[in-house]
Amino acid sequence: MIRRPHVLVANVHFAPNTYGGATIVAEQVSHALIRDHGFRVTAISSVSRGDLMPYALIKSEHRGIVNYLINLPAGRSYAETYDNPQVTEVVSRLIRRLEPDLMHVHCVQDIGAGVIHAARRQGVPVVLSVHDFWWICERQFMIRTDGTYCGQDPVSIENCQGCIDNMARARTRDAVLREAAASADLITFPSRFADGLARRSGLGAGASMIWTNGVHLPGPGFFEAQARRRANGRLAFGFVGGPSPIKGWPLIRRAFEQLRTDTAFDGYLVDGSLDGSWWRDIDISRMTGNWRVVNRFEQDKMDDFYERIDVLLFMSQWKETFGLTIREALVRGIRVIQTDSGGTIEHPAADPARLIPIGAGPDRLVEEVQRILATPDDHPRPLSLPSFGEQATEMAIRMRKLLGCGTLLPVRLNSPLS
Repeated sequence: MIRRPHVLVANVHFAPNTYGGATIVAEQVSHALIRDHGFRVTAISSVSRGDLMPYALIKSEHRGIVNYLINLPAGRSYAETYDNPQVTEVVSRLIRRLEPDLMHVHCVQDIGAGVIHAARRQGVPVVLSVHDFWWICERQFMIRTDGTYCGQDPVSIENCQGCIDNMARARTRDAVLREAAASADLITFPSRFADGLARRSGLGAGASMIWTNGVHLPGPGFFEAQARRRANGRLAFGFVGGPSPIKGWPLIRRAFEQLRTDTAFDGYLVDGSLDGSWWRDIDISRMTGNWRVVNRFEQDKMDDFYERIDVLLFMSQWKETFGLTIREALVRGIRVIQTDSGGTIEHPAADPARLIPIGAGPDRLVEEVQRILATPDDHPRPLSLPSFGEQATEMAIRMRKLLGCGTLLPVRLNSPLS
C-alpha cells in the first residue's frame, strides 16, 4: 500500500469558518490536492470563543478535511498576535500526533509565525504562501493611520514611525517575522508586484516563486444565462469591496452621485458581512442608477451574482497583492473599471490608458462610466485564466520536489502532471 503524503495547512480561517480571499485559496487548493494528486490534507485555524478554555482545540470536519481550531482568548498581548508560544506549543503537539509530511502556511496573523519553527524543529518542510503584507507591515495592508496607502518601496521598519505606537516592539516583530519566513523551504507570492516588493524589503526564504491564484471558472449554462439577461440591453454595475475608503467606496459614491445620464442602468452592492451589516446605514439614494444591496455569495454560487452584472467596479486605494474578484469577472466576459493597484493589474485585459490612478477624484471614474454607458454592447470575450485546480497542480509539483517523488502516489491520468 502506497502511503499518501500528508499536508498540514495553517490559516487563520478555514472551512467551516471561511472568510477572505486567502482562505478561499487555501481551501480550494487543498481540495484539489486531495482530488487530483493523491494528498491527504489536515487544517489548523483559529476561533475565539469565551465559553471555551484558552487554547482549547475544537476538531471539525468539512468536505472531508479535518480542521483543528485553536481557541484564542481575548486580551492577548501585542507579541502574541504574531508569535504566540502557547499556540506554537499546541501546533507542535498536533504535528507530533498527526505526523504530516509537509506544512503549508498561509495567513497566520493571531496564530503566529512560530508554527514555522514548530514544523522545522520536527523536520517537517514548510511552504509559506504570502497573501498580503503582514510579514513586512505591522498594519498588514500598508495602510497608514490616515487611511492612505503607505507607498514604501522597499519597506523599512525605520520609516514606520508615523504609523506605530512603539518602535522597539515593532523592530522586534519585524526581526521575528523575517527570521521565521527565512526558515521556510519555499515562499510564494501571488503576483510579480508582491514578489518584488517583499523581496526588495528583505523577505526571503530558501527558495521563492510567483504562485498566481486560480479562480472559480464559470459553470455550465453561465454564458447562456448571461446572454438571456443581456438581451434586455440594460447594463449593470457591481461592487463587492464593501463600504470602506480603502476599497474606494467614497469615490464610487461621489462619482455616481455626480453622474448625469439619460441611460437607465442597474447597480449591485454585495454585502460581504456575515450578519448583513455592511450597508445597513449607508445612504445610496442620491446615486444615479437603480442601486440595490444583495447578500454575500458562497463560492459555488458566484455565477448567480456575475450573471447579473456587465461591469465590475474595483476602486481599491492601495497596492494589493492580487485581484481575485477582477479575475472572476474577466473569465466571465465582464468589463472591469479598476485603479492602478499593484498586483491587481497583472492580467491581459489591463489597459494602462484606462487604469485610474490611486488618489484620483471622481471625475476620472465618471469618464470611464460614461464611456461604458455609450458602448453598452461592447462586452469583452472571456479571458482564459487558470483554475484553482491548475494552481494546485503547480503547488503539487513543488511539493513533490520538496518531499521526493517516491513518497507520492501517481497523479490521476487526467491530471496535467501525468
